[in-house]
Amino acid sequence: MIEIGSLVDGKYRILHKIGQGGMSVVYLALNERAGKQWAIKEVRKSGVSNYQVVKQSLIVETEMLKSLSHPYLPSIVDIIDEEDSILIVMDYIEGNTLGKALATYGVLSQEYVIEWAKQLCDVLGYLHTRKPPIIYRDLKPDNIMLRPDGTITLIDFGTARTFKERNIADTTYLGTRGYAAPEQFGGYGQTDQRTDIYCLGSTLYHLVTGMNPCEPPFEFYPIRSINPQLSRGLEKIIAKCLRNNPDDRYNSCAEVLYDLEHYKELDNSYRKKEAKKLAAFGLTASLAIASAGGAVYTNTKAEKIETTSYEKYLVDADTLADASQQVGSYQEAIVLNPGAGDAYIKLINNVYLADDNFSPEEDQELRSILITPYDKNRNFEDILEENKADYDEVAYQIGLAYYYDYDEEGNKSMSVKWLGIAAASDNLDESKVTRAERLSKIAQYYSDLGRVNKKGDLKANYAGYWEDLKAITEGNIAEMDNTTTALMIYKEMIGQINTHSIDFIKAGVEIPDMEAQIKLIEENLEKYIMQTEDAKAERISDMIAALTGEIDRAKDTVNKAYKEVGKG
Repeated sequence: MIEIGSLVDGKYRILHKIGQGGMSVVYLALNERAGKQWAIKEVRKSGVSNYQVVKQSLIVETEMLKSLSHPYLPSIVDIIDEEDSILIVMDYIEGNTLGKALATYGVLSQEYVIEWAKQLCDVLGYLHTRKPPIIYRDLKPDNIMLRPDGTITLIDFGTARTFKERNIADTTYLGTRGYAAPEQFGGYGQTDQRTDIYCLGSTLYHLVTGMNPCEPPFEFYPIRSINPQLSRGLEKIIAKCLRNNPDDRYNSCAEVLYDLEHYKELDNSYRKKEAKKLAAFGLTASLAIASAGGAVYTNTKAEKIETTSYEKYLVDADTLADASQQVGSYQEAIVLNPGAGDAYIKLINNVYLADDNFSPEEDQELRSILITPYDKNRNFEDILEENKADYDEVAYQIGLAYYYDYDEEGNKSMSVKWLGIAAASDNLDESKVTRAERLSKIAQYYSDLGRVNKKGDLKANYAGYWEDLKAITEGNIAEMDNTTTALMIYKEMIGQINTHSIDFIKAGVEIPDMEAQIKLIEENLEKYIMQTEDAKAERISDMIAALTGEIDRAKDTVNKAYKEVGKG
């Protein structure tokens, strides 16, 4: 380790240590001849197990930065290869990392984050347009320095690489889990500029929500579900950056920059307010015209007109083939009567779930509708909640949509609020209340399975989890609810057997119990679903075929699992 006060290479006086990472120490040094301060990064051979790989990476980083010139990049002036360490002399960047800002202040201002994001788009866009393009691959708050003047500097180029057009995939994973894009782990081809766009999205997510993607629950929620005060426009931008498939993300940082510069226009809250004003104006104008003709309208008459218009919007929506037009009609109905549940339920089931996928964009749209201001103190959800019976039914439907269909895979955590509302209902059918209670409990298991408390004990009990899974499959679900829900519940149980059979066994679940549950689902499938008219529909028949295949796999999984734990 370099001694404080020592002279390096005959010209750099070491003043003090300013930072330390997993494999390096950074010092502040003064070039006494030029009177200028520099930062010196020291990587010692004894500090890393794969020193030659790290050394080569640092050399690549150094050579790369020497060829670049951008206001948000540091300059490299010297590299000193000593016997037991390598020293890199670079610009001293005054300030602190955004990672330290998060640790000190918590969630950072949206307005500041957007300005930093624009700067990041600028510098990443510069790297991506080099010949050949340079992919940074490790964007995160700890690698972004914030200068006192408010500008940022991108540091640590150890994982950057040039894009090789002929490569099918990267051969080595480099990056930080949590922030890194899926393709950095293989499966989506080699990393390219869209990889940095994903990392940008995960970084912005951390900065505005305070939720570290490297920590549980290891998934990204819509940012407004964490803080409703955040911009819907920014939420859309981050969501698009974080698409798992690179083809679904922005194609360039220029595209991201454009949307960041127009994020308020993407924020559709003003459209919701204007739609409400327009609908109110239309109703008022109609009443005014009638009044001019000498008619006197009582409150009852006005309510009848409102009800008629509401029903007309619902009928019109049901006859439209275009999904966007359907959404428009349902929204018009909601604006006219936000306290009635039918339009919300039809919007969810007839549009959002028509493809069995409650997409993040649809989720954002629904959230925007619910928080649309109705008056000074209430939004649409508040008005709907005043009609408790309808509110409970809407909550039940939203809870199921999150649980089974969010982003195709379902998101148990996002369903908890809505299923909790349904579970506490005095208005829903008993079967729905019971199902909501059980699904809500299972959703909580997903947060706790595999995690330990402060004493080191597992927070969730797989034996209890098994009993809840069994309870939820009881009875004729197709009759109590519907065929789709029944198939999804059976799929849930079989899927958990395929995934957690060993965990169940270790928790004391016996093989006859697991086999009996598989057999019960087979019998229910044959008795309650296969013989119905619903089973002839293409979508239902596809679900049945997929479930049948999973049932066969579950039988093998159980036997293999028992052998693996020494009980077979």
